[in-house]
Amino acid sequence: MHDKILILDFGSQVTQLIARRVREAHVYCEIHPNDVSDDFIRGFGAKGIILSGSHASTYEDHQLRAPQAVWDLGVPVLGICYGMQTMAVQLGGTVEWSDHREFGYAEVRARGHTALLQGIEDFSTPDGHGMLKVWMSHGDKVTALPPGFKLMASTPSCPIAGMADEARRYYAVQFHPEVTHTVQGAEILNRFVRGICGCAGDWIMGSYIDEAVARIREQVGTEEVILGLSGGVDSSVAAALIHRAIGDQLTCVFVDHGLLRLNEGRLVMEMFAGRLHAKVVHVDASAQFMGHLQSVTDPEAKRKIIGREFVEVFQAEARKLANARWLAQGTIYPDVVESGGTKTKKATTIKSHHNVGGLPATLGLKLLEPLRELFKDEVRELGVALGLPHDMVYRHPFPGPGLGVRILGEVKPEYAALLQRADAIFIDELRATIDPHSGKSWYDLTSQAFAVFLPVKSVGVMGDGRTYDHVVALRAVQTSDFMTADWAELPYALLKKVSSRIINEVRGINRVTYDVSSKPPATIEWE
Repeated sequence: MHDKILILDFGSQVTQLIARRVREAHVYCEIHPNDVSDDFIRGFGAKGIILSGSHASTYEDHQLRAPQAVWDLGVPVLGICYGMQTMAVQLGGTVEWSDHREFGYAEVRARGHTALLQGIEDFSTPDGHGMLKVWMSHGDKVTALPPGFKLMASTPSCPIAGMADEARRYYAVQFHPEVTHTVQGAEILNRFVRGICGCAGDWIMGSYIDEAVARIREQVGTEEVILGLSGGVDSSVAAALIHRAIGDQLTCVFVDHGLLRLNEGRLVMEMFAGRLHAKVVHVDASAQFMGHLQSVTDPEAKRKIIGREFVEVFQAEARKLANARWLAQGTIYPDVVESGGTKTKKATTIKSHHNVGGLPATLGLKLLEPLRELFKDEVRELGVALGLPHDMVYRHPFPGPGLGVRILGEVKPEYAALLQRADAIFIDELRATIDPHSGKSWYDLTSQAFAVFLPVKSVGVMGDGRTYDHVVALRAVQTSDFMTADWAELPYALLKKVSSRIINEVRGINRVTYDVSSKPPATIEWE
């Protein structure tokens, strides 16, 4: 049994970052909404609890409080941002509104030499005070310490930027240690979960395989499992893991909707049927999908159609497998929902764009989600440990609807064919172009890259003739903090080469643009 940290989510978009940092310290953790029951907290078996941030104010939303069991359990508690404020209010301190909000870089003086911050600093002042370079994001402030607490950190504009009651092992910081902008953030969280909570640091993907295999075998027994193989990283790793556990009890259904990347279908079949010797049913459903997408231009409508048709194909294939009792999915929790608070509808959340299908009640199958508790980089570590090729496991994520959300407006087979080829050229050149500063390819330096089909035409000159053909846009993004993305500053020489190749090699495309829209407000996807 792994040592565990419980993260109570108060509705922040960045709660996932806290969990990710804890996992980086090789400590298992789970995110749950703040209003779980006292019984749940007592039964969870946490060696420590972290209270997350929130969009709310402690004096406006009196429902956003930590359950009483948090304070009765006798385990260390760390409050972050709103977590600090609710800790203060619940334990007898004061939080007040401030007209001086703080969003961005700050330098915090560490005080009191607490166990949490002892020896952790970025620089020291001429007076010998240890200083931390941190990221702030708050409006309200703690203005009076609760009884038993002492000052742990401060800034000129936020006199109580951290507080601690070491007798009870309660700690709280107003800044955000989970973001990479807080230079020592990982060290602070590591100190809390490993040092103060005493977690063993035994959450390691290589050894996780044996646990997962045993759990799958126990769940499934002798029953058969059907898995929807999309060709993406998550479903591929799920397939490899389940196959390791139960072998021929698993049947993979690979649905080719005609909206995959170039040669993706062939590569998937070669990998799973050829190398892993898994049972794979290859369903060419492109005509079915394209037929239903005809004349549909609304992006959400397209998503729903693609998700619905996946379910239809699964139902048809599942009926052929008389002994199939389980539907396996490569779902990972961070892709489905960014905040545990969404379960109670109290969180301000951006709905994920990944989950297009879901589990239909009419399917009559039990749900198997062996990767649910993992993050994307953990899934990749697991894939490599399972023996999947590095290039397959570390390739960019590709959404379930595939090219369907990268063809603006109506999805047509001829548009998909043009886009596949343009997209392949872009990916090919990103892999081939090495950045001299890092020594890495531009494919490795970006987290997502793809071409987008624009339903407009532009005049081009080819030799002595003029043509009137389509336009594609290139999109490449880089991520930080596991969630925040911005457009990648690709070298002009690379963009020039890609555009020249696309225009010369893909008959039907006359112009290539590059998307420099930042996220936010733009999404990673084009829709």
